[in-house]
Amino acid sequence: MIPAAFDYVRAGSAAEAISLIGEHGEDAKFLAGGMSLLPLMKLRLATPSVLVDLGRVRDLSYVRDAGDHLAIGALTRHRDLETSDLLAKECGVLRAVAAQVGDNQVRHRGTIGGSVAHGDPASDLPAALLALDATFVLQGPGGSRSVGANDFFKGFLETALAPDELLTEIQVRKSGAAGFAYEKFNRRAQDWAIVGALAARVNGGTHVALVNMGAIVLRARAVENALEQGASATDAAREAAVGTDPPSDLNASTEYRTHLAQVLVRRALEAI
Repeated sequence: MIPAAFDYVRAGSAAEAISLIGEHGEDAKFLAGGMSLLPLMKLRLATPSVLVDLGRVRDLSYVRDAGDHLAIGALTRHRDLETSDLLAKECGVLRAVAAQVGDNQVRHRGTIGGSVAHGDPASDLPAALLALDATFVLQGPGGSRSVGANDFFKGFLETALAPDELLTEIQVRKSGAAGFAYEKFNRRAQDWAIVGALAARVNGGTHVALVNMGAIVLRARAVENALEQGASATDAAREAAVGTDPPSDLNASTEYRTHLAQVLVRRALEAI
């Protein structure tokens, strides 16, 4: 449980952080809240040679009304999302899901950008952002670019972020205060979801996202299509596992996760 040796530098701005990553090469990693990276380092599943600490980059912590959407700084902590009055009014689903991340200690340290950049398929917030068709703003030495949630998550712990890029902002459409449900099954409150299912009303339709049903967070497209064709919540939920590849591990078998997905999707659909 002791990480390999590493060097440590602290960035004062996003531009400085990107410069430091470029200076130290691909073996350098950004450190935000540390809730994802540090456990991997303790297990020596990640061995960065340099950590670039983003903790003092204050201008990347915010939740703002940007007119037709909300803009969220990548270093905004889960606790700030959980208590945001703006999210309560304009995007209640994101506030509610943030409240289910880990425990109080994790929510006071972890950041939304760190969760997204880590790309864990068992994470709560990436699934919510996928359901909301979020846009991620990435900044690198050559400038900034925007990537949609559908194109951002590439594989297990793999995203569209280049080694020298920093996720700076997340943009989500306004979905209102209600019209969503998140069903999460885990052993303890602070554990990763064994399976999670999120349903949300977005632009007149119903979007469904799945947690821990494959190498990345997934949209349950078959469920969405069934709902568009008039299927009931029960009938649509039977399609929850279509197109997924649920893992089998100490927590649950593939068959059990398939069953859970159907049950949790049905519950979420019935709730909204």
